This record gives sequence, structure tokens and C-alpha cells, in this order.
Amino acid sequence: MAYSKGDKVSWKTSQGSTHGKVVEKKTSEFQFDGQKFKPEDDDPYYIVESDKTGSKAAHKESALSKRS
Repeated sequence: MAYSKGDKVSWKTSQGSTHGKVVEKKTSEFQFDGQKFKPEDDDPYYIVESDKTGSKAAHKESALSKRS
């Protein structure tokens, strides 16, 4: 499932489920927060922003779930 900027999503963390929104889709290799990421054609990365903390993270599409 493809996501668009502003879509509400959730993802799993060691503390449980986290909710936030999509900020940006990444389909080519990029660096974020000091780490290198290499998206695959069928599993792009998304930069997401946490509703709770406002912090941003990179997650594969396969790790995200759509929220209504």
C-alpha cells in the first residue's frame, strides 16, 4: 500500500504501537539521522513524524499500517 504526505499511520516500536503521519516518501538511497537507507522498488521508505513526540524516523512501507 502506498502512502501520501499527511496520511495517518502507525508502526511498532519496542514500547508498543506508535502513531503519526507521513512526511515524505523515499524511493532512492538516502541518509537520515546518520544512517544510510536503501529502499527497494517494492518497499520504499517513508519519513514519519510521531504524534506524541514530534520526532521523525524512517520506516519501510511494509512496517507501516494505515489509520483512519
